[in-house]
Amino acid sequence: MHKSVQNLNIIKKKIKDRLNNIGKKESPNIVAVSKTFPIEDILPLINNGHLDFGENKVQETLDKWYNLKQTNKNINLHLIGKLQTNKVKFAVKIFDYIHSVDNEKLAKKISDEMNKINRSIKIFIQVNIGRESQKSGVDIKYLEKLFIFCKEIKLNVIGLMCIPPENEDPQKYFKEMELLNKKYNLKELSMGMSADYIEALEHSSTYLRIGADIFGKRN
Repeated sequence: MHKSVQNLNIIKKKIKDRLNNIGKKESPNIVAVSKTFPIEDILPLINNGHLDFGENKVQETLDKWYNLKQTNKNINLHLIGKLQTNKVKFAVKIFDYIHSVDNEKLAKKISDEMNKINRSIKIFIQVNIGRESQKSGVDIKYLEKLFIFCKEIKLNVIGLMCIPPENEDPQKYFKEMELLNKKYNLKELSMGMSADYIEALEHSSTYLRIGADIFGKRN
């Protein structure tokens, strides 16, 4: 069995055990963050039935995934990195989920480009939960305005997304995100990575973005 498949099975077991401990039944979706990894490293997971993959860059995704997406329509590609407006027209052709919408200009561009090709993509609004100046994400005080705007332009917003500050306990940020998600009556929540996915589980995350624990460390 390929190492990445073994690693994914270990993660699934940890998740199942933790959910049993806290009395939750709903298993989250695991987005295998495959950015920078070649397709040879990814194929064993696809051949084992895994379908959700996360990428950061639009051009890399097109180069790497275009042919595979033609032959396997069930693969879901998640854009988890920052999206520049000039790349939106390419992004909407290949991605099924965008986790990083954080301003009205970007939201409008996505809506316009999707309408041109008659394609619907599932959207997460990225929240700058740690209020960090160097990070993407909408400030909480502008979240409601952005959420209403996205609804007005008919974007399919399914949930919120965050990356908590490094070197801090993520629990308080995950708790805050869980409350925000409930406030807006959203079903999905994208949070938790290799270092903190167990904590994210405990706060109702439904999409875990896990890279290193599946593929190993990036070079």
